[in-house]
Amino acid sequence: MSAAETSGASPRAGGSATRNPRNAIEKTDVVIVGSGFGGSIPAYHLAAGGAKVVVLERGPWLAADEVEHDYALGSSYTRAFDFVAGDGMSILGGNCVGGGSVVYFAAMPRAPKFVFDRHGSIGRRMWPSVLSRDTLEPWYDRVSESIPVSQQDWNDVSYAGGLWAAACDHSGRTANPAPVAVDNDKCVNCNFMMAGCRFDAKRSMLTNYLPAALSHGAKIRPLHEVERLERTETGDYRVHYDLIDEEDYRVHTGSGVIEAKIVIIAAGAGATPVILQRSEAALGTMPHAVGRYFSGNGERLNTAIIDEDRVREVLGLSREDGAVYAANHIGKGPTVANWDKLDGSLPEYERYSLEQLYFPPGLGTILAQAPGGEEPRWFGAEKKEILKQWSNWLTIFLMTEDDNEGVFGTPPPTGNAYRISQQMLGRGSLRYDPTPNTRRGWALADADCKAIIEKDGMAKVAPWTNDVVGAYTVHPLASCRIGDDPATSALHPNHELRDHAGIFVTDSASVPGALTVNPAMTIAALAERAVPGIVRALAARGVEVTYGAPAPDGSITGRRAVSKLDLVAGS
Repeated sequence: MSAAETSGASPRAGGSATRNPRNAIEKTDVVIVGSGFGGSIPAYHLAAGGAKVVVLERGPWLAADEVEHDYALGSSYTRAFDFVAGDGMSILGGNCVGGGSVVYFAAMPRAPKFVFDRHGSIGRRMWPSVLSRDTLEPWYDRVSESIPVSQQDWNDVSYAGGLWAAACDHSGRTANPAPVAVDNDKCVNCNFMMAGCRFDAKRSMLTNYLPAALSHGAKIRPLHEVERLERTETGDYRVHYDLIDEEDYRVHTGSGVIEAKIVIIAAGAGATPVILQRSEAALGTMPHAVGRYFSGNGERLNTAIIDEDRVREVLGLSREDGAVYAANHIGKGPTVANWDKLDGSLPEYERYSLEQLYFPPGLGTILAQAPGGEEPRWFGAEKKEILKQWSNWLTIFLMTEDDNEGVFGTPPPTGNAYRISQQMLGRGSLRYDPTPNTRRGWALADADCKAIIEKDGMAKVAPWTNDVVGAYTVHPLASCRIGDDPATSALHPNHELRDHAGIFVTDSASVPGALTVNPAMTIAALAERAVPGIVRALAARGVEVTYGAPAPDGSITGRRAVSKLDLVAGS
């Protein structure tokens, strides 16, 4: 089933259709807040197991044919994104049915083994003792089968990826085509994939888990923004939400309440802690780590201005039309990565990946600095000159190890941020002051990127400026993380909120720290792993539900690796 078939008939029904008669409160087994990886995966498994599932999503429901190749205000681009500026850190995330899976770059590497043994800022292992790359491997396999994920070869990479690979090779480094959730037979290399895919080539949740959840009776409601939770007299949870105007997200068109046995919060690492903070008055004290230990996945971007003549002379590259490169805008997101520093023998904060990445106009053109001279160079005459060479840019995405230094302050009255514009832009309460460890990791990765791309005069490179919006991340993590230590983790290893039985967090907020690679695959694997425990919690509350559904497309091959795991509630 395509995304268009899934969403074409029902997106507009999400608002008015869910208002309840006066004094009536809707009841269900499970409310899931958010429809990205962390929400869609449990939605499918729980609905397939027989539970009544309602998914509340604050953003709109966009069919594939509604995805526009336009960055104008009011286009699908501004409707589907959420950009929240904090103090020292800004977050770019998804705001639509399918969540971050609709606006991600579809790179799906698995986290290196050393990640699970990281100590970070707490001086001891931050991941739960039951979790390692080996124990997570079967769940990675399930995700890979369900989405599905494929390994690209050199025929699949973009021009920009090929240039990055050639530069890495020229400097004595390695390069690797990245595993992706892309159907290359459908992809037209339009490079608009970050804002969704009108060709259904990018395998978002709209093409797998969500249609499968719908087929089993799950209800998905767009433009429903959850504000807070409270307990009922019977021990269930009451979820309060506002209905959001489809054009101006600052406008609330109504409100509602729904009760559930279990609540799964998967609103993203920038919104999940805010909902829990705002619920504290009704639910009681939240764990200390709610809204703390936020990680930006150590992310940083560098923009290189390519010297076409030098690239021809040094690398001998050319395109079919005779041009050397001038192809920044052709292709699809990240296709090639340098993983030489993903070496567990290196000290912490010296491990990182360098990934070629296409970043579309907007932040990419605003925050890119003109290389050379005194900083900042993100505005002025020199910036104007490099903008003329935009097709000759090469953007490199750095993912390093940070210190989880982000902390959320007092939550806004509603939503995850104070809305500044009718779509996309908000001001949040996140405070992020990078430690020397984090800054050192950035500096090492910057220097490595510079050594590769500037060798023999092929280009000039500079990091994006932090002067405008501070540091920035498209992969926020760890604001309600799992762990063994109650002092430094908000969730038990099974993703249940400490001291609040029946509330689970299954999104990027649950990931303990920076992964040094794109995190979507790990977020999805953790969500898959969390489902059996949620099934048991539902069964204990009297819900008739089982676990063991096949992949959304019916495949079972990859499930054999987990056949001895806890597949049936209570087994």
